[in-house]
Order: sequence, then structure tokens, then C-alpha cells
Amino acid sequence: MSDEQRDDPVQRYAALRPGLLAVTEGFTALVRELLDDAGINYLSVTGRTKSVESFAAKAARTVDGHPVYTDPLTDVTDQIGVRVVTYLRGDVSAVADVLADQFSVIDDRDMGRETARQGRFGYASRHLLVAPDPLKALPPAYEGLKGRTASVQVRTILQHAWAEFEHDIRYKGTVPQEHVPDLDRRFTLAAGLLELADREFSEIRDRLQASMEGQQVPSGQDDPRISAADLATFLAGQFQGARWSRTDHYAWISGLLLELGITSLDELAGLLRSIDVEGITARMGYRHSPAAVRRLDDALLAVFGQRYIGLHGNAHREAALRARLEKLRA
Repeated sequence: MSDEQRDDPVQRYAALRPGLLAVTEGFTALVRELLDDAGINYLSVTGRTKSVESFAAKAARTVDGHPVYTDPLTDVTDQIGVRVVTYLRGDVSAVADVLADQFSVIDDRDMGRETARQGRFGYASRHLLVAPDPLKALPPAYEGLKGRTASVQVRTILQHAWAEFEHDIRYKGTVPQEHVPDLDRRFTLAAGLLELADREFSEIRDRLQASMEGQQVPSGQDDPRISAADLATFLAGQFQGARWSRTDHYAWISGLLLELGITSLDELAGLLRSIDVEGITARMGYRHSPAAVRRLDDALLAVFGQRYIGLHGNAHREAALRARLEKLRA
């Protein structure tokens, strides 16, 4: 590389980018692992490494003739990006809380709140700039993330649909100028309707959870496992106010219950009545509100200890469970 290329931030970024691909994969996998461990209900976790073209366009931005980024390689902070899409607005906050518990949060902007302060409807997404917390140990697989930062976007599926469609339309540059005012009005109208839909979905979830307390769920006869659907209904009533977990997590922990020999909701209810589930949650000291499956996971860990850690279905997370068990017994 010539001296001129070394001085060109775009050329330097192009040279660095292949190494950033693995870092992006690491951040994406770690965020997914953290959310799964916390039992957060999300639709997807995806990552992307900023393209050279996108970096060049951002590095070239100016305001009043002055460059926005005097040192693009340092100042452009979204070179590594992770996007989390949730179902409900409340889960956006839960994701942000989980990330803040593991990472150092360098910046945190709620774009939807900023838009609302201006009395408008429009783009809504939570943007966090995070880095591994130097005071917390990283799993060996993620040691390569030390000293790195990642931009994490968290939004609901409806916010995501609006943002992706709006970006696709505007940045293709195919809208005639005379149609721009009407286009802006329609995008604003759509944003307002989607915000209303987000609120209604949250209300539906809250109403359903409130109605499930004490509800009796019949057990199936053909499969010794408690079905995922029945377990979801039971836990919604058992842990009032706890967030819904991912659908596959109910099936997964049902398999753990089967390994423990618990094959009916009556057995599970008796077990939970015999322990202080609220005290267990308090000892864990969560910064976020744990979801239903995570609360059951904590309860089973507290009751069965090493036996629970040794279950076949927990083989992939033995180290994390041991650390949690130490916290429960502290």
C-alpha cells in the first residue's frame, strides 16, 4: 500500500474490513446468546459489516463545507452493526437492559422518543453503541471482541417494516420532486398507524397475561412432555407480569422438565409452590425484567443445582449455569 493509500481512510477501511467480518459475527452471536439466556422474545438478530461504499459516503459528509468526521476510521461508529427485531415495544427496552448488563454502553439514543418530542411521527428505533465491559469476563469464544465497539439497533417488527420500506423508497431516488410532499405525508400517516398498532399488540399481550392467572390447562395423554403451548399458558399465570419467551424456548425447557421427571403441570405447580420464586429472582439481581422461561429456569436451577446443570439439554451452557448457581447460593 502506498503512502497516499495509507493516508486515505477509505483505502485503510477497505484493508481492515475483511478482519471486521469475524468481529461482526462474534458480536451477533454474543447478542443472540445473551438474549436467549435472558429469555427475551425476539424475531431476529442479524449482523452486518459496513460496506466500503457506505463507509466512503459517510466519511465524505460535510456540514457548511466542513467534514463531519475528521477521523472517519474512529468517528464512524457503525462499522460493525447488529440489529435486533422484537415483536412488542416493551421488549425493545428489555433488550436494551440486557445489553447494558453485559456491555459498556457508550451511547444510547431512542430515535422514536426524539421524534415524538418534536411532535412528529416517523423513524423509531433504539440505537446503542456498545463495547465489552472490561470488568466482566468474556467467554473464550468472544475474546476477539475486546477493544471493539458495535452499533446495535433494536426495534419492533412494525418499526422495522416502516424503516426498511421508507429507506428503500427514498434512497432509490425514483420519486419525482413534485410527489415528495405527498409522500412525506403518507409516510407520517403510516408511522402513526403503526405506532397505534404497536400499542394495541402490547395491550393484547397484557390483557391475555392478566386473564391467564389461575387458568387450568389440560395435559396431553400421548406425549409425556408438557406441551409448549400449555407451558406458555401456565407460566403466564404463574409469573404475572413476566414477558413472553420465544416459542422454541418453551419446547426446550419442556424437554428439561422431562429429563427431571416432571411430566405434568400439577407436578410443576407443586414444585413452584414449595419455593420462594420471588426471592430467587431478587437474588439474581436482574437489571431487566426476566421472561417467563428464564424465571422457571432460575427456579429449577435453585432447586436441583448440579443435577440441573448436568442435564443433556444444558450441555451447551454449563459454565453460565454454574455462575448463576453461585449467585443464587451467595
